Amino acid sequence: MTWTTRPRSEAGGIAFVQEGEGPRLLLLHGVGLRAEAWNGQIAGLAKDFEVTAPDLPGHGVSARLEGLPGLPDFSNSLARFLDRPVVVIGHSMGAMIALDLAIRFPDHVVGVAALNAIYRRTEAAKEAVQKRADNLDGGTAPDPEPTLQRWFGNEPTPERQACASWLTSTDPLGYRTAYRTFAAEDGPSGEELAGLTCPALFLTGGLEPNSTPAMSRAMAGLAPQGRAAVIEDAAHMMPMTHADAVTAILKEFARECLK
Repeated sequence: MTWTTRPRSEAGGIAFVQEGEGPRLLLLHGVGLRAEAWNGQIAGLAKDFEVTAPDLPGHGVSARLEGLPGLPDFSNSLARFLDRPVVVIGHSMGAMIALDLAIRFPDHVVGVAALNAIYRRTEAAKEAVQKRADNLDGGTAPDPEPTLQRWFGNEPTPERQACASWLTSTDPLGYRTAYRTFAAEDGPSGEELAGLTCPALFLTGGLEPNSTPAMSRAMAGLAPQGRAAVIEDAAHMMPMTHADAVTAILKEFARECLK
């Protein structure tokens, strides 16, 4: 798998990669990444769907949000892609946004897949993620090594190298804005999950210490059409490290949603 930069289009300050034809899949990446984090899925999914993968605000070449935006502000900036029935797929912070879009725009989102999503962090996890957010100054690029260590360990891989490049080249203020939003969230409420009207897939890795299988199963248990799936030997960056397995699961789920 290669992680080279793809050509982009732009609408309303949001840059996006688009490939394929058919029903739309909207792919949302996590903090510090960019549309190419979905390179492992785009080609495979584009055989059956129109795949749209934006750079989140303040990432890649998308404009950042001003002020102190919350999760709904990130969601609103991406709602322009809900101009027809869409399956929204998000990873990490992208999963937060995907669920928020499904909750707030039920007439447009026909399925939602939340990959490596958090739900009710432990107190220790809350303290750790808030500390990381507080340490960002918004003026200098973050040191990528602690993040890369959490995601990949020490082994040098193309995936680790790609993420290092994205983390060090991201807009520092855009990164801080997104990370503070990510740190402040604790997953959707039980009432919101119970009100989801579309099929909902909660997919994570068996080796994931922060977005655990228990979290995915808890959310799936609350959503009326929820289901949980676990790739046992995967961790947080499974769309990159386990690309084929993730693609196969997402393709089957999207087909079910768009029958």
